[in-house]
Amino acid sequence: MTAPPDDCLARNEWICGEYLSTRRRIVLDAVVQHLELTAVSVLIALVVAVPLAVLARRWRWATGPVLALTTILYTIPSLAMFSLLLPVYGLSASLVVAGLVLYSLTLLVRNILAGLRAVPEETRQAARGMGYGPIRLLLTVELPLALPAAMAGLRIATVSAVSLVTIGAIVGFGGLGNLIYTGMNTYFKAQVLTASVLCVVIAVAADLLLLGVQRLLTPWERAAGAARS
Repeated sequence: MTAPPDDCLARNEWICGEYLSTRRRIVLDAVVQHLELTAVSVLIALVVAVPLAVLARRWRWATGPVLALTTILYTIPSLAMFSLLLPVYGLSASLVVAGLVLYSLTLLVRNILAGLRAVPEETRQAARGMGYGPIRLLLTVELPLALPAAMAGLRIATVSAVSLVTIGAIVGFGGLGNLIYTGMNTYFKAQVLTASVLCVVIAVAADLLLLGVQRLLTPWERAAGAARS
């Protein structure tokens, strides 16, 4: 009988520390690309979503079109979305970013709009009575009070983007998705499992980080929770 290989890579095991030690640079580069694509996409989506939500809040006639458009974009399958954007962006990281931005808009616009609508009308009236103009009212009263709902949407959009980045592997810009894709094609177990676990770790870490930011930015929420308890 032939003796089994003496290392986990040769045996193609799912859990293999040798994979990380021999391919550390490849994994690190994939993680960095994954984080960059996620962060850029979510930030751009947030910059676009805030004005759209404010527009829908200020003018009721705009609510239907804004929500309908973002919802329709969210229902387009990812492969179809990338195919539609391909003539504009080509095979580039911008293609993946554009797709993720469009997918994130639904989650962000709906939650920001819900937060703005939840601001008590008495609070708005009181601010206007103190001489607050529309811009100052929005920046110092409405948006801060809408933060809990907006941050909830941001957390969901970020976790969703972390998972959707992997689809970018079809155009060569998928972060850890590149490793998953090539690992599945070659049945490289350690690579598939390692990249998949790292995707989950990034998603959980991003969610916890944003939760911490939310608590820092909304101290009145903690005070209200302490008072109720």
